[in-house]
Amino acid sequence: MLAICSGKALVAIKTDPSSGYLVFAYVLLADTCLAAIPFYVALYQSYKLLNLIDSDRAFLESSVKALNIITRSALMEFFVCTLGGLPFLYALAQKEDAPGLVIFGMGIAGVAFIIFMFASVLNQILQKAIYIKSENYLTI
Repeated sequence: MLAICSGKALVAIKTDPSSGYLVFAYVLLADTCLAAIPFYVALYQSYKLLNLIDSDRAFLESSVKALNIITRSALMEFFVCTLGGLPFLYALAQKEDAPGLVIFGMGIAGVAFIIFMFASVLNQILQKAIYIKSENYLTI
């Protein structure tokens, strides 16, 4: 959604270069490109994790590693959205008198934070399950 907004802003600037939105459009486009990196890393790790679950190898250390990478990617996504996008969305909302832009940006950052929290809790639960499985395996 952020890419669509920044893409529309770039098209508007290309048609009217004297517009005051040049900085906003380039910053939002750069922020979108920067936010895409941890998103696709987390998407690939989620795919790997689902393949492990599908092949009945969910309780391995590779699952914990994939969840750890997803957790870090979600945290990076949260910081990119919060520190990179929200200040410019706030300035744009002040300029256009549209407070919904800030709420939209906070919603995107909030989703990234919720994914971070869920993945970190799931990571801890999976580590404990692997430990319990190894203890039960050693029990006669």
